[in-house]
Amino acid sequence: MIASNVIVVIGAGSIGQAIARRVSAGKHVLLSDLRQQNSAAGADVLSNAGFKVSTATVDISSRASVQALVEEATTIGNVMGVIHAAGVSPSQASPATILKVDLYGTALVLEAFGNVISGGGSAVVIASQSGHRLGALTQEQNAALATTPADELLALPMLQADRVKDSLHAYQLAKRGNSLRVMAEALRWGKRGARVNTISPGIVITPLAKDELSGPRGDGYRRMIELCPVGRAATPDEVGHVGALLMGPDGVFITGSDFLMDGGVTASYWFGELAPK
Repeated sequence: MIASNVIVVIGAGSIGQAIARRVSAGKHVLLSDLRQQNSAAGADVLSNAGFKVSTATVDISSRASVQALVEEATTIGNVMGVIHAAGVSPSQASPATILKVDLYGTALVLEAFGNVISGGGSAVVIASQSGHRLGALTQEQNAALATTPADELLALPMLQADRVKDSLHAYQLAKRGNSLRVMAEALRWGKRGARVNTISPGIVITPLAKDELSGPRGDGYRRMIELCPVGRAATPDEVGHVGALLMGPDGVFITGSDFLMDGGVTASYWFGELAPK
């Protein structure tokens, strides 16, 4: 019996599914999420579209849970792709939780799947435009976020509560850390003949984004949309197109890179109407 080629999706929301639809034809999709009901709902959509899907529950902030997902994936077949789209937002969680899930959790995923990814495989990590609005870090801080062993990351002095006092700052640090981590991990993944990149989207219209737009940060998000060059938010399918490029045959020369796709919000933040007063 020929082993299946597996695409692992971590985070069963709209963005993860949009990328999976474009790269998973003829492959087995292992769709995982912290909440089983989310995985089941996403599996119904993909199954009805003709994909072979199974589900799993994963807590990316737990090494044991991430390793269990790796073992489940490798039992199914050869891991040819990883789409990591799980995380929490500044409106959802405390600084400590954001750093544990979005920063440490991503480091765990990259480490664990980097140990098993098959030659010719690829991964996409969903970061955020927020990582591009953080001021410059020192080279030592960049290196620390990129290369500190996962289980030592949260002990870094720059991440302690007296230095990171609000959820947005924690989120910016986590997402900057994701892109730096991927750059460093690309070296290790390359030794297995595999690639890994990040996408840093702006506001993408998903159920979570709709909650954000109606929440305490909603006015700021609407202002971003109105004042950016494109003048609108993105759709999950637009992120899916970029994910397909990075994971597919047209992207084989791209690894360790971060793709900012925010409609120009970051440009407006640094040089335009969204610049801090």
